[in-house]
Amino acid sequence: QVQLVESGGGSVQSGGSLRLSCEVRGYNVRWYCMGWFREAPGQERAGVVVVDSSGGTTYGDSAKGRFSFLRDNDKNAVYLEMKALKPDDTAMYYCAAARSSWCDFRASHFDYWGQGTQVSVSS
Repeated sequence: QVQLVESGGGSVQSGGSLRLSCEVRGYNVRWYCMGWFREAPGQERAGVVVVDSSGGTTYGDSAKGRFSFLRDNDKNAVYLEMKALKPDDTAMYYCAAARSSWCDFRASHFDYWGQGTQVSVSS
């Protein structure tokens, strides 16, 4: 059974930083496509970053230059480091895993999802 467990969300002021963690069980993160998505109230779930098994990384426009994806194969975990946070970054953030080694930026490509962790950024 595949389980993804996110943590690290919280409330920060604009300009602050957070590091989200996603521990993965029943699935080897080094062989497959992994991603982070976010969903703000009233909006569709949107891709933040996706990374294929070879390390090829695609960031969404909102994440470029501010967010970084990290993968720790030994811990079987992935992380999202976020800097210079803005109120527009407020959302529920989800870790996702696909059954393929290649990535597509659409949420429909991903087969497994965590429960989400809330990030709130105040101005």
